[in-house]
Amino acid sequence: MNYAHEFHAGSFADVHKHAVLCRVLAHLGAKEAPFRVLDTHAGAGLYDLHGAGATRSGEWRDGIARLVATQVPRRAADLLAPYLAAVRACNRAGGLDFYPGSPALARRLLRPQDRLIACELEPRAAAALRRNLRGDRRLKALHIDGWTALNAFLPPPERRGLVLIDPPYEQDGDFARLPRALADAHRKWATGVYMAWYPIKNRHQSESLARRLRRLAIPKILRAELEVAASGERLRGSGLVLINPPWRLADELAALQPALAAVFGRGGEGGCRLDWLAGEYVAAAG
Repeated sequence: MNYAHEFHAGSFADVHKHAVLCRVLAHLGAKEAPFRVLDTHAGAGLYDLHGAGATRSGEWRDGIARLVATQVPRRAADLLAPYLAAVRACNRAGGLDFYPGSPALARRLLRPQDRLIACELEPRAAAALRRNLRGDRRLKALHIDGWTALNAFLPPPERRGLVLIDPPYEQDGDFARLPRALADAHRKWATGVYMAWYPIKNRHQSESLARRLRRLAIPKILRAELEVAASGERLRGSGLVLINPPWRLADELAALQPALAAVFGRGGEGGCRLDWLAGEYVAAAG
């Protein structure tokens, strides 16, 4: 499975990942000290929902389009507000023509003192990323392998911030690489916030990843998963691993994930899970 950003822009998995991303950035921005975001697999940054890739997949119609058309509980709506405001800022009033990737979302939530390094290896996506981020001195787009960037840019000068890891998961190579990369990065910068996304195609694969993560010498790892189908789907769910998540984020996800499961669940099969792979304990939600 190659999770190419342009084909899956605005999908339920993007909504899950990016809504949580915006919650993390909101928490980082609550303190005056500057922070830095390292986006290791940034993609193009902005996607035309009527372009060839998004039109061919149509996943955004069952993702961001469904969310904006659905009334969610008040608590979830409040938590989604920064994310949905960033989506609206990329579109005409009342329209949904473009979807912001993680660099564009981060751009909306950065303050003057904050910085973003966005990395992309695929040449066309890297060129588009540079175009989409130009004109803002807070942002730097680099044509570089994201796994290499993890070693090159940590720790950041600000000593506060977020590392977002969102690789394409071509075959199974990235699944095997993720725990090692997180362990190495954490050794270099133990106080940083790390957020890694992974697709849920079958329970065996995601549980195998969890076992490897539990064996790492990392004291605090939160797992957040959203599933939209019990079986029979190529991509049945979206998973996130959060190392050193901000205080209160787990409580927020306990309210947010069930609301998203209700929006995106297919045939009543939507569900979610929230638990600690290391550190504090949170009962599974959903």
